[in-house]
Amino acid sequence: MQENKTVAQNGATEEEQLIEQARIRREKLAKLVAEGKNPYEQVKYPVDADSASIKGNFEAYENKTVTLAGRMMSRRIMGKASFSHIADKSGSIQIYVTRQDIGEENYASYKKDYDIGDIVGFKGFVFKTQTGEITVHVTEMIMLSKSLLPLPEKYNGLQDKDMKYRLRHLDLIMNEDVRRTFRTRSLILKEIRAYLDARGYLEVDTPTLLPLEIGADARPFKTHHNALDLDMYLRIETELFLKRLIVGGMDKVYEVGRIFRNEGMDAYHNPEFTTIEMYEAYSDYFAMMDLIEDMYKKVTLKVCGTLDITYQGTEIHMGEWTRMTMAEAVKKYAGVDYNDWKTDEDARAAAKGLGVELEHENATKGWVLIELFDAFVEDKLIQPTVIYDYPVENSPLAKRKPSDPAFTERFEYFICGHEYGNAFSELNDPIDQKQRMVKQVEAKRAKGNNDAQIDEDFINALEYGLPPTGGLGLGLDRFVMLLTDSSTIRDVILFPTMKPKK
Repeated sequence: MQENKTVAQNGATEEEQLIEQARIRREKLAKLVAEGKNPYEQVKYPVDADSASIKGNFEAYENKTVTLAGRMMSRRIMGKASFSHIADKSGSIQIYVTRQDIGEENYASYKKDYDIGDIVGFKGFVFKTQTGEITVHVTEMIMLSKSLLPLPEKYNGLQDKDMKYRLRHLDLIMNEDVRRTFRTRSLILKEIRAYLDARGYLEVDTPTLLPLEIGADARPFKTHHNALDLDMYLRIETELFLKRLIVGGMDKVYEVGRIFRNEGMDAYHNPEFTTIEMYEAYSDYFAMMDLIEDMYKKVTLKVCGTLDITYQGTEIHMGEWTRMTMAEAVKKYAGVDYNDWKTDEDARAAAKGLGVELEHENATKGWVLIELFDAFVEDKLIQPTVIYDYPVENSPLAKRKPSDPAFTERFEYFICGHEYGNAFSELNDPIDQKQRMVKQVEAKRAKGNNDAQIDEDFINALEYGLPPTGGLGLGLDRFVMLLTDSSTIRDVILFPTMKPKK
């Protein structure tokens, strides 16, 4: 499908050949319409079987009459009898078509008017050929939709990555591996929902369009509501609304939420992605650690059939999880001990000694710890690892540790050197929360973002009383990448964000 000026043997370029094939197909359609056989007029077709069911249970279907429909993917014309392969929702099956069974006129139309890519309906009985291939011997056949564009060449398929993402419908037609990936994605989401539902969580929906820029430290997409004459923002998280539901007495809630962040794109980031956030009253971050480890194990076992999986050539043991504080991890991988730093100056000196150029020249001990973690630790966390007790500086929504207020009861978990989720013992002190939000908004405005605001409705909710709560958010797309061994997030999002082609 990609543009190609290669000259074919007959002197025409591939592009010219495609144009000619499309012209011929339109002529065939015009002929069918003129004969009163417009395929687009078909309203429904009474399908009662599919290829996978027949192949998986041949004994029950042998010599039985079935009705199927799907896309013609191959055809071998052999005089008075021919073979085709038809792809449906569950796979592909061979059909055997003869002039004797469907009639001379219909067989002539099958040979001349049908093309690879056409969607057909057929009825017939199931048998095995002499080579042992399960086949449907067709007795009735009808074209249900004419394909006006030729499919890519069978063996090379759709190879161009850019075109695969732009023409996902064509990618799905041509590549079973792609169809399998998205069936797996659906299964993963189904199993996560089943896991949470079984534990008494209630699935909810919260607004996507917001009247103010709030929440995580990310740039939102901005739009305008004409009727209200109001600038609005697509959400960058679901957290604050879900915690308001906990205030309202819904003690266990979760949301499968579409999130929008107006930021960069790479193998692990798409501007539009899916998270699952869950909150449980009277819980804490240790309970969330237990939950996420158990959920990952159960979902992985259900989807992959094993806890030992391979991701991009690396063996991952999902049954074995490690837990370390951020300070312990930095000591292990960077060789410096947070507890040795008496002052912020000590911390900055330690960073300088390691060759780390700090983002802020007056960085606090907490910020230095965070930057050393980013520089020396994250990419070393290959096996499933929980890193907990984050500095308060980058955790504005997490509860402080009573034993050390410089840290918060927060964790993130990492696999293959990437972060997959984030969790807190949620901050439920409205006074402390507002102070942190004020600092967060001031920091954003200092960088030129004058749209940043405090969510006063959220603060108001906290003032009515948020019980002790554990909360967790995970990136669904990254989890799907892991369990399908996909190298980029674009391979697990049906229609990833793309710059339009001119």
